[in-house]
Amino acid sequence: MSMKQSSVPDLIALLHLDTGLQRSQIEQTVALLEGGATVPFIARYRKEATGELDEVQIRLVEERLAYLKELDERRRTVLKTIEEQGKLTPELQARILACRQKTELEDLYLPYKPKRRTKATMAREQGLEPLADAIFQATGVGLDLPALAVAYVNPEQGVADVAAALQGAGFILAERFADTAEARALVRRLTWEQGLFRSQAQRGKAGTVSKYEMYYDFSEALKVIPSHRMLAMRRGEKEEILRLHIEAPEEEILSRLAQLLLPKASPCRDWLGEVVADAYGRLIAPSIEVELRQQAKDAADEEAIRVFAENLRNLLLAAPAGSRRVLGVDPGLRTGSKLAAVDETGRFLAHVTIYPHTGGGRVDAARQELLRLVEQQRIEMVAIGNGTAGREMEQFVRQCFKESGAKLPVVMVSEAGASVYSASDLAREEFPELDLTVRGAISIARRLQDPLAELVKVDPKSIGVGQYQHDVSQTALKKALDQVVESCVNYVGVDLNTASWALLGFVSGIGPALAKTIVQYRDEQGAFNARKQLLKVPRFGKKAFEQAAGFLRIRNGAQPLDNTAVHPERYALVERMAGDAGVKVPALIAQPQLLEQIDLKRYVAGDVGLPTLRDILAELQKPGRDPRESFAATSFREDVTEIADLKEGMSLNGIVTNVAAFGAFVDIGVHQDGLVHISQLADRFVKDPNEVVKVGQQVQVRVLEVDAQRKRIALTMRSGEVQAGKKETQGRKPQGTGERKKKEPPVNVNTDLAAALEKSGFRVKK
Repeated sequence: MSMKQSSVPDLIALLHLDTGLQRSQIEQTVALLEGGATVPFIARYRKEATGELDEVQIRLVEERLAYLKELDERRRTVLKTIEEQGKLTPELQARILACRQKTELEDLYLPYKPKRRTKATMAREQGLEPLADAIFQATGVGLDLPALAVAYVNPEQGVADVAAALQGAGFILAERFADTAEARALVRRLTWEQGLFRSQAQRGKAGTVSKYEMYYDFSEALKVIPSHRMLAMRRGEKEEILRLHIEAPEEEILSRLAQLLLPKASPCRDWLGEVVADAYGRLIAPSIEVELRQQAKDAADEEAIRVFAENLRNLLLAAPAGSRRVLGVDPGLRTGSKLAAVDETGRFLAHVTIYPHTGGGRVDAARQELLRLVEQQRIEMVAIGNGTAGREMEQFVRQCFKESGAKLPVVMVSEAGASVYSASDLAREEFPELDLTVRGAISIARRLQDPLAELVKVDPKSIGVGQYQHDVSQTALKKALDQVVESCVNYVGVDLNTASWALLGFVSGIGPALAKTIVQYRDEQGAFNARKQLLKVPRFGKKAFEQAAGFLRIRNGAQPLDNTAVHPERYALVERMAGDAGVKVPALIAQPQLLEQIDLKRYVAGDVGLPTLRDILAELQKPGRDPRESFAATSFREDVTEIADLKEGMSLNGIVTNVAAFGAFVDIGVHQDGLVHISQLADRFVKDPNEVVKVGQQVQVRVLEVDAQRKRIALTMRSGEVQAGKKETQGRKPQGTGERKKKEPPVNVNTDLAAALEKSGFRVKK
């Protein structure tokens, strides 16, 4: 039977079923994506076409479209292969065309898939397939199996006796059963819904001390196991400390398989039941376990990556201090502290090294150098890295300013990933003549001015806001984090005349290569005066201009709209609005009362609807606005600089540095982040910590418990009295089914979330 092209599934219809979006929305979105449009561009400038889909919905369409295309390509290969074997029936073709999942397709293809030499293959070569057919098709009562099998005994073919003949027939039937798509689907579903994921110590490891002790005899319902536990156990298996397996509901599976596969009135039902058990235990179960372990791993990866992406988004969109002259400080003890001054645009001005922590006469010299640089470069703010000697440096700077009468804000800045940037090719390209420690101080200063512009220069995985980032799929992680960076950059917009090529590379439609070309053109020709000048940049074509222009800003240019998110394709529309108001565009922007009088319905036409018009009006009301929150500095308590200074019940200001599924890590200025367990985030039940806190958020916490020896700090954001020694349960019941250990894996308070939940000895108190 030949396969017809017309029978290929309608991808738009499948996307409609998968996403729940309207068919017209999907058609327009797919057309835009396949036409080379980026997700930020579609979400911002093609709202009428997509029915105002946001970035999340557009990416869902993009991802499902890619999946369905891969599925369709595989489907074509499967149909062609089966057709070439002469086994493609109309019924089988219809079932293959109806597949919406890759596993479903592979189950149908399995009987026709080329196999290695199996026990069933050898039994067929011995001529035992007719015996297998006869046993399976037998009817009536009182069938004598040995008598039926004796005719197939053939020592020359390796069938020595009746037992060997029956065994070979059983191998053939077992393979048939195992290749049945419905049987595999049944086992997969029951194992996922009722199976337990069990962890045990490897032989000889049960008595050893390790960070995986809580998993030496542990099980949890497969379908509900949390991401961090799954990834921790898999790491323990990789390190050959744990052995993992899935415990399936075998009794129910065998009963259901027998109902599915065996003739109800067969006289050989008991014997066939043993064959079903062999098919399950030897062929189906191992294969399904591999599938479901990967499925559970993929689910754990997805959740861990989601947490990482959310944290990264909040960090990138942290409030900028703005265009101020900043002194960046990379603190150090023995090697001294590096001070670097930058101007309002982040341009490097000067640097010095001071030694305020080594004693002797160097303290006075350090004070003089600090104040000299601040005065000489007209510094407006000081940014201090929060690493080693950060609090000591903060106290030193504040004391110097207090004694001198200077009133400058002093801000602690996260230096996560700063050392990675300092040693990178990009840093060497920017500052080839400077030491990497000075580059670090410059980066710290710029992070205060604009976190987004500086952090895009660092690999997101080096910023330290994820959990188990080295255990998840690196391909999926990179894709998700790149999408977050792209989304944030285009949400905020980029100053075309000051942005680095690293930042420009994330602008819609540009990319790293074209970004470098833009910067080179800017260096040679001078600052851009108008967006349309981009068309003069080599290799910057009309398509790139369409995708990028709206996200690029030119301050103080000839065209005021170039400093807004209004796309150049709508400039004529804005000029028409201004003309109807009897003014020029600059006057329209400068007079809010005129904007309030505009009747947007008058301008609805063609591909311009109210969504686009409302966006344009919002931009005209606040041209060049930054959508991020306003900057506010956080001050730590001056009398608390080390863990030893902490006391139970003490109230402190802090900054959220990381959010995980089990709580949030908070910097309270003692060189070691404390943990606010999920049960301590609020007075109410909290399902997801992101509901309450986000990375970079300023919070007020109280100290619950301090373990100075292990460097563990338990914090709370709840109101009320602290009751020592009681673990908060939030009234939650265990999820899922199956055996549970009474002792939940404890939380390791550590800024490296890759180690979280892997060490014992931590208590969360009420």
